[in-house]
Amino acid sequence: MAPSRPPALSPSRANDYMQCPLLFRFRTVDRLPEPPSAAAARGTLVHSVLERLFDAPLGERTLAAAHALVPGEWDRLLEADPKYAQLFTGGVGPDGQDRDGWLAQAGALLGTYFTLEDPNRLEPRDRELLVETRLEDGPLLRGIVDRLDVAPDGAVRVVDYKTGKAPRPGYEGSALFQMRFYALVLWRERGVLPKMLQLVYLGDGQVLRGEPTEEHLRQTEQKVRTVWSAIEKSARTGTWPTRRSKLCGWCAHQAMCPEFGGTPPEIPEGAVRLRLGIDAG
Repeated sequence: MAPSRPPALSPSRANDYMQCPLLFRFRTVDRLPEPPSAAAARGTLVHSVLERLFDAPLGERTLAAAHALVPGEWDRLLEADPKYAQLFTGGVGPDGQDRDGWLAQAGALLGTYFTLEDPNRLEPRDRELLVETRLEDGPLLRGIVDRLDVAPDGAVRVVDYKTGKAPRPGYEGSALFQMRFYALVLWRERGVLPKMLQLVYLGDGQVLRGEPTEEHLRQTEQKVRTVWSAIEKSARTGTWPTRRSKLCGWCAHQAMCPEFGGTPPEIPEGAVRLRLGIDAG
């Protein structure tokens, strides 16, 4: 097998483990394939268009320009990941739509974006920024920040686009953890505490903002350490518990889940070491 990579944890994988350790194993260790998701594909497309939009000069970042990017960005995504073509088998895609109708939905989300921000008044410092840092006596943390804005006074704003709707009050935990995870990595990596964390929900036009404190980020670091410790224990003992919830209905792996009468496959030899950098027991 290829050389092992250092232990690494992203906010999405951490959330997977907190949701269901067996789901984490299937996605991260086994790397089991999952059918393409229409919502995920649309989200990837919209993110790609918004990233490219800022390549245009100030004054030319218009909704028409964004719409014009959609077909080309979709073709680029298909080239990078051909599985997305499965969404339109026989010319018909999700909800019985054809390709043009489905792409029009992405265009509508871009229209919502322009009601929330004027990209001609923004000059991001970075887009699709890879950030990573290693915790002392802990894992390597890694994430991709959609957009990083830096004000003239040095204040940092971390922006993340979501193509779904904002969570109901009391259900913001997963999104909040993701943003504080990014803030923690930036703080540890650069020594700068982000001033603002901003979630832009294009599904319903809501923008959620929060100002992290050092105490918030210390709490996030402790949570990350706790999750990583649990992952290490699962890896070394070979025990990946299930955690049944309403989210099971969205899981692609029910046929292999004990909660639904299935049996998980054997973990490929060396996969735990390769994917997590942990010696399995």
